Amino acid sequence: MTSTHAFWLAGRQATGEDTFDVTSPWDGRLVGTVAVPTDAQVEEAVAAAHAVRDEFAATPAHVRAAALDHVSRRLVERTEEIAQLISAENGKPIKWARGEVGRAVSVFRFAAEEARRYNGGEAQRLDTDAGGVGRLALTRRFPRGTVLGIAPFNFPLNLCAHKIAPAIAVGAPIILKPAPATPLSGLIIGDLLAETDLPAGSWSILPVANDKMPALVQDERLPVISFTGSETVGFAIMDSVPRKHITLELGGNGAAVVLGDWASEKDLDWAATRIATFSNYQGGQSCISVQRVIADAAVYDRLVPKIVAAVEAQVTGDPSDAATDVGPLVSEAAAVRVESWVDEAVKAGAKLLAGGKRDGAAYAPTVLADLPADTTLAGEEVFGPVLSVKKVDGEAEAFAAVNDSKYGLQAGVFTHDLQTAFRAHSALEVGGVIVGDVPSYRADQMPYGGAKQSGVGREGVAYAMADYTYERVMVFTGLAL
Repeated sequence: MTSTHAFWLAGRQATGEDTFDVTSPWDGRLVGTVAVPTDAQVEEAVAAAHAVRDEFAATPAHVRAAALDHVSRRLVERTEEIAQLISAENGKPIKWARGEVGRAVSVFRFAAEEARRYNGGEAQRLDTDAGGVGRLALTRRFPRGTVLGIAPFNFPLNLCAHKIAPAIAVGAPIILKPAPATPLSGLIIGDLLAETDLPAGSWSILPVANDKMPALVQDERLPVISFTGSETVGFAIMDSVPRKHITLELGGNGAAVVLGDWASEKDLDWAATRIATFSNYQGGQSCISVQRVIADAAVYDRLVPKIVAAVEAQVTGDPSDAATDVGPLVSEAAAVRVESWVDEAVKAGAKLLAGGKRDGAAYAPTVLADLPADTTLAGEEVFGPVLSVKKVDGEAEAFAAVNDSKYGLQAGVFTHDLQTAFRAHSALEVGGVIVGDVPSYRADQMPYGGAKQSGVGREGVAYAMADYTYERVMVFTGLAL
């Protein structure tokens, strides 16, 4: 894992004049050295994608589907190798890294399936009005143009897959920028795409520095931008290019609501286990990890000790150990930030029920109660293994507490009542409501995205494909309908 990794320029491997090192956040060892494209090479990649856009859009569906199927199969064959790479560069425990590869396998398979059935056309009779007699409209979808995909570090393979696979499925060229901290997993996708028959120029994977991104964002040859990352950067992109088609998957501070009817010992054990697991998986570095627990007073006093015990049972340590549940954060700087937020909350009056300690890039799974509303932790996305618990009286107060946030990605509601579930779906200002579980559940084929400051647009293969395309109608005249 310590060789120099080339990047992918218009479907071929290339190196530039500079390199940078990727190190493990767990032990600081060198994982790999990555070649950095020059400005001229970035221009070459963009020019190639722009030049091939019409050819790629016209590529038969079976060609695109076959390429996507190939990547899916090859990911299966290389699962352990890729999982080890994800764990090494990201610090993700190996069991979660293996799960991430499995999800990427599904993303490319779903994209292959969608490519085969997508864009078949929808016919609409227009003679519902006298002026439309003899007229038939046929609507099809066409690519908007080349996609600029910008991926984050926390799912370094699967979130690259969510940019690349839908673009290929619709025949849109893509320039992918993986996260600087974790570029190696994204570059692996290039290894597999290079084994296919996709047109040269239809894809590039460029580990460019963040300070090079404004020029790419502004480039008129890249009319679609799909960004996953921080709220600050995402909305800065949108504000800088208001006429482009932008999809933003940004932050959250996911709430798990436990209502009064979720009251048996079995119920509370399940909720506590799920909350503990998914406030800490990926080191809490997931936009839909559990950050807030909002529990009805009827169950709060029984639930909280179970949550604390389940959190303290999380196994922390070496991410390469199959027994490890919680590894380090992506960097020591990230752990220091989490530490400072928790320390601020405790000084302001929050009660520390578990955790609260840092060791280098690792931060202990942490539970807080009585979190003051004016603390950073109460309002921002922690992106670390920290959760707070809050007692409320009844459903209305619980739902109001969920909505008392600038974010709205997903929420979990533990209830057995169907009517309550539907009220939650109507009342909660989020992109997804997960009933009977934590907000951290995501299936890669479902629409995924948020409300408020959590972003705009939706991922999920078919939904991203819709974002990458636009409707074009053709009207036939003089037909005998």
